Amino acid sequence: MTLNNADTGREYIIRAIDTDDEEMDAFLFSLGCFSGEPITVVSRLKGGCVVAIKDGRYTIDDQLAGAICV
Repeated sequence: MTLNNADTGREYIIRAIDTDDEEMDAFLFSLGCFSGEPITVVSRLKGGCVVAIKDGRYTIDDQLAGAICV
């Protein structure tokens, strides 16, 4: 399941980052988004969502959310 299908307000553990784009992979890693880390979908927006990773909140688009498997 990807973050696009995740419930709002529930904490998940990232299982994998599924992307062939090295730049996108590096960007997600810089946010602290990698396997084994907890992530929470805080709210949904048109075309994306707000996620909480570690001590930060970030707005990501549907393409990034679709690459994060939980």
